[in-house]
Amino acid sequence: MHAVVVRVSISDAESAQKGLEEVVAPRVSQAPGFVAGYWTRSEDRSNGQSMLVFESEDAARRVAERIGADIPQGVKLESAEVREVVASA
Repeated sequence: MHAVVVRVSISDAESAQKGLEEVVAPRVSQAPGFVAGYWTRSEDRSNGQSMLVFESEDAARRVAERIGADIPQGVKLESAEVREVVASA
């Protein structure tokens, strides 16, 4: 398995949450090879980090290439990196 680790800065937490729930999460969950997705936000709501897990490196890379297109208003993409999942519990 491989994961896409995404870091964002958030300038409008309410708009970001709405975009995540209505666009980002549904779109990612329908991507081929999707296994699981976890989105987190800092306590002060100024930044977020997510881990999107896929069955293969190719599936993860395809999603990573499109990450910028799905960023909601009020959110700035800081980084998106594909990593190998080496353990889970």
